Amino acid sequence: MDAISSPFLSGGNLLLSPPTSKYRTAVSTAICSVLTEETPRTVKKPASRPDADFPSPSLSQRATHPPAVAKGSSTRRVEPSVPASIFNAFDDLINNFINPPANPSTDPRYVLADNFAPVDELPPTECEVIQGSLPSSLNGAYIRNGPNPQYLPRGPYHLFDGDGMLHSLRISNGRAVLCSRYVKTYKYTLERDAGHPVIPNVFSGFNGLIASAARGAVTAGRMFTGQFNPANGIGLANTSLAFFGDRLYALGESDLPYPIRLTPNGDIETLGRHDFDGKLSMSMTAHPKIDYDTGEAFAFRYGPLPPFLTFFRFDKNGAKQPDVPIFSMNRPSFLHDFAITKKYAVFTEIQIGFNPMQMIVEGRSPVGADPSKISRIGLIPRYANDESKMKWFDVPGVNLVHAINAWDEEDAVILVAPNILSVEHTMERMDLVHALVEKIRIDLKTGIITRRPLSTRNLDFGVINPVYVGKKNRFVYAGVGDPMPKISGVVKLDVSQEERRDCIVATRLFGPNYYGGEPFFVPRERESSDETAAEEDDGYVVSYVHDENSGDSRFVVMDAKSPELEIIATVKLPRRVPYGFHGLFVKESDLSKL
Repeated sequence: MDAISSPFLSGGNLLLSPPTSKYRTAVSTAICSVLTEETPRTVKKPASRPDADFPSPSLSQRATHPPAVAKGSSTRRVEPSVPASIFNAFDDLINNFINPPANPSTDPRYVLADNFAPVDELPPTECEVIQGSLPSSLNGAYIRNGPNPQYLPRGPYHLFDGDGMLHSLRISNGRAVLCSRYVKTYKYTLERDAGHPVIPNVFSGFNGLIASAARGAVTAGRMFTGQFNPANGIGLANTSLAFFGDRLYALGESDLPYPIRLTPNGDIETLGRHDFDGKLSMSMTAHPKIDYDTGEAFAFRYGPLPPFLTFFRFDKNGAKQPDVPIFSMNRPSFLHDFAITKKYAVFTEIQIGFNPMQMIVEGRSPVGADPSKISRIGLIPRYANDESKMKWFDVPGVNLVHAINAWDEEDAVILVAPNILSVEHTMERMDLVHALVEKIRIDLKTGIITRRPLSTRNLDFGVINPVYVGKKNRFVYAGVGDPMPKISGVVKLDVSQEERRDCIVATRLFGPNYYGGEPFFVPRERESSDETAAEEDDGYVVSYVHDENSGDSRFVVMDAKSPELEIIATVKLPRRVPYGFHGLFVKESDLSKL
């Protein structure tokens, strides 16, 4: 899978059930294979007609394969071979006549409604600062990753399955330039040149037993007739970004990293697919942890075959070190994120796993909740050569999809993370997900686990000052789900005050019908060597924010120390930026290394 960023709606939006009487009569229609085109405004559906007014083409249209080519794109599109034409026809047959009615989590008319709808690529475009001024110390690029399907789906579509698109705001001396580009993965490039989808997506490909079996047969046929080679990767690189070893990577956990470069004028280039001199195979987490003090990166991969979990690291130069297979995780489980301390890597095996029987017997996704499973937290020395010193602790009721930070404390490990209370909704009804940020203490001597909720608000996408990764920190900045995955504001928590009923010390709500995404903390750079060392919260919190009334998007810069997270600069973007997943700020000195 590529994204679960946590792996987020009211009205006719994503994963929110429409009125049953209207919904059941229309979802048997199919979608045609057409390249997406941006419209000047966000598409709105009248409240009285939840099935109406989706972007062109109409969803009542039968699935076909027109020779569409992206505007302004350079392709080597070739005419389909005879086998490709045959399998395209079978695809159309499945989508038009075999697919059962879609559920809200995979019905494109809801999943791709409003600001979840895809956009075209955008070349570097100057932006207007409409409020305040961009800080003189804020030079670099804020880049946010997210799903943006190259083609409007011909059948069911899940939010996690869109092609990765990077939205970069290059900031230099108070000026800002926006650029949006697809990550040129093998899958994206293959399908762009073919003129239609070829490789199936993980979450969208399972929709009823007969349709899933038929779609699986078509996929096998495409593979055996040479239309695609899974060894080249089938991932979307749509989840996050990471900078380590003087390289910037676009990441998705079902594939290898894709190195990215920003040009001096703010454009984005994909440099290929990187296997670290053949030492990294298959896939890697989209959430590696970077130790600011050592420059090392720590990562893992998981999968349906043993070893179900493998831990590894990269040295400060970006060279991959040997794998550490973890066989003590004795069944396939879903691990999206983890944490590190100066001594340990911290994994959480939650109540989401792989159940192949769901796929074989019911035609459903093999990834789903398992309420009978007991969650547990595992600690392994971060420089371990094997798993002999790994310890597991049963922690019923803990379902941590994301981790915020962890650190060592005497004979204990402290973990701060949002805990999902209703894990059964994580994959299919994210609007029902409620997560509480908790501070979890693991006593290494007694094995006793102590848990303290830090707030009752629905919070996720928590971030900290990246200098403090793996070290004791005080402040967390998190997105307010309203409901997930829409973010209606940002809160600041003081995790040192866990004795309080609520550790929120600052709040910034964006306003009615304004929604953002994951906040990101950017430490303020000292402008001279004479300045004293910055405090932990001395910096800026940045995010893209979308106005659902006007259809406009903005980039906001908040003062991270302010009691109200005061907005000190607002940049009006030349076109909307869809809701997405995780982002990163790369400072100018690091961009020059790419």
